[in-house]
Amino acid sequence: MLLQDISSIDTLQNIQESGFQLLDKLSPKFFLRLCIDLIATTVLVRFIYYRTYHKTEQFFTFFSFNITIFLITNLLNNVEMSMGAAFGLFAVFSMLRYRTESISTRDMTYLFLVIAIGLLSAVSKGGWDELTALNAILLIMTSILESKWLVKKEHSKAIIYERIELIHIDKRQELLKDLQNRTGLKVQRVEIESIDFLRDATRMIIYYFD
Repeated sequence: MLLQDISSIDTLQNIQESGFQLLDKLSPKFFLRLCIDLIATTVLVRFIYYRTYHKTEQFFTFFSFNITIFLITNLLNNVEMSMGAAFGLFAVFSMLRYRTESISTRDMTYLFLVIAIGLLSAVSKGGWDELTALNAILLIMTSILESKWLVKKEHSKAIIYERIELIHIDKRQELLKDLQNRTGLKVQRVEIESIDFLRDATRMIIYYFD
């Protein structure tokens, strides 16, 4: 029993020593880049994405992908990974877009952005000021594109509509007025997806501005 206790203590000490050795190998530059990466990702996800869409279900995915990309790319960068290999890694993760059906195009765009931030933070050869400036440019451009400064933001919703007599092209204005009265939205246009004459209903997408 005493030998088992001594063996357990030795194992624990070895693990602790290995952990301290690993921390010693990580330079202050690594932690600085990690901080810049996390700050940029937080600004993107919390103050741009959430402010615009008020959704939190993708937070775990965004931060997980960002940290994973940063750590893997930083590790490979330490063994003299070429820039082409880094972007190859980005392309591999980008291919997930074609394997994922449950995530929207807009959410996938933000996923690409957090991947890009992690990749940029890990492989950039410049100093912390250059890295901060590059991330700031990416964040500012995203914020501008998500704002109403350039163009009005058009939203869409899929609905089931039962007054199929109004879907005729000659009654389009009457259809829009009816949709506006029912939904309270400033509906600008509609797109008919399918028509069910047996149920007297149609599936359509309405487009509206805030």
